[in-house]
Amino acid sequence: MTAGSSPRAVVRRYADVTGHAPVMPEWGLGFWQCKLRYWNQRQVEDVVEGFRRRGIPLDVVVVDFFHWPHMGDYRFEDEFWPDPEGMCERLHAQGVKVMVSVWPQVALSSENYDLMRQNNLLIHAEKGEDIAMMCWEPCTFVDVTNPEARRFVWDLCKHNYADKGVDAFWLDEAEPEYGTYDFANYRYYAGPNVEVGNIYPLEYNRGFYEGQLEAGREGRIVNLTRCAWAGSQRYGALVWSGDVGSSFQDLKAQITCAIHMGMAGIPWFTTDMGGFHDGDIEDPQFKELFIRWSQFSCFLPVMRNHGNRSLSHPHADDPSLAALDAPHERLLKEEGEFKEIVRAQDGSPRFYSGADNEPWSMGKEVEAILVKYITIRNKMRPYLRELFDQAHKDGDPIVRGLFYEFPQDHRAARLSDEYMFGPDILVAPVVQAGARSREVYLPGGEETIWENLSDGQIYHGGAWETVEAPLDVIPLFARQGKDQGLRKAIQEASA
Repeated sequence: MTAGSSPRAVVRRYADVTGHAPVMPEWGLGFWQCKLRYWNQRQVEDVVEGFRRRGIPLDVVVVDFFHWPHMGDYRFEDEFWPDPEGMCERLHAQGVKVMVSVWPQVALSSENYDLMRQNNLLIHAEKGEDIAMMCWEPCTFVDVTNPEARRFVWDLCKHNYADKGVDAFWLDEAEPEYGTYDFANYRYYAGPNVEVGNIYPLEYNRGFYEGQLEAGREGRIVNLTRCAWAGSQRYGALVWSGDVGSSFQDLKAQITCAIHMGMAGIPWFTTDMGGFHDGDIEDPQFKELFIRWSQFSCFLPVMRNHGNRSLSHPHADDPSLAALDAPHERLLKEEGEFKEIVRAQDGSPRFYSGADNEPWSMGKEVEAILVKYITIRNKMRPYLRELFDQAHKDGDPIVRGLFYEFPQDHRAARLSDEYMFGPDILVAPVVQAGARSREVYLPGGEETIWENLSDGQIYHGGAWETVEAPLDVIPLFARQGKDQGLRKAIQEASA
């Protein structure tokens, strides 16, 4: 029982019971770059070089799924990743950390399947075929409720990833994602799925957290994960909202997600910037959405760019195609959108890749605005460090509903499209297509002073205000003049 007289008291006591988030490493405060998917080593190094050449700050580059031969192999496929250790060394020399995706699925064709099945390291079907998912090929799942299974997977990932320089892990599919959600048909080491299934994502994160602790990585552990359970935060879980759509409605929903995740005791949260599904990088409407989403992402615990991008028209003369290491072609996908088909040298297929998703991929205007907010993000690192330290020591969320700081303001409790970023900064993302202004509620009473960090205008609390929000501006307000250096950062980034 974690009763209290205010939301802050309840959340802090809940953190004392379920666990506090660890220390966020410094590289977690910056900008993370990802896409679906960089499918070879050369692409990753070229993208990082693109950031360096343009002078765009970058802290983390992410290698997404299907960089492995088969699910459950837990290693890079040699043909596409001939020297991952050298790659990590070169990226580290440029100040960039490397994260790789790991799935709990184990394909029946995996080099580890027979050994894992023989040693009861996989979940079991109660009846029928012992196949839990069909994603590219038949597979089942690691039984992470079994400590021996957690150890087995971590040992593979340590040898094939961490020992080669990989800094962090993306624990995808952490629900896990069954092909058919017939929970009564699956049994874990800890018991029947219908009784214990919700602990799966917690134990999945636990295995990688404890393994990295043992490897001497205390203070440097971040597990990006698609699902969580009560207490996941103590295992370094950075939860993201999953494969959401690319629409303003989806963007608005992420604000509520972030607030609720913090109130659930999990302060580390992020989203796929621009949404995950099929944003067309040539579509002006998607570009506007991407800009608004990037502004929102700047004021989340982690600012992370990811998505399964598309092209409405293929470009035969695209210079990026000529630079690919393996045979390639373009395939017409659903609704006239194009993806990049990937094949090995022997012609066998691999999982496809999406269109480009870097800051410069959608034209000069998008690049300039995204770089502006990456710059702001870097300049407010001291404030970010304070927020992460509060989350670690006290359990306070980083993204907070207005009610968290203003529990006596009943209007604040009903708002879900604006929020407090820590105690001092109010963020009001633009969540409507074509909007160049928005209504903002400023909580508190007459004695509460709010400064608009874009134009310096002063307002009193307890009132609705209409504020200007041109395409490169997200409405931001500092309480009682505590701008945390943001005013100067905005001015410098806008220059």
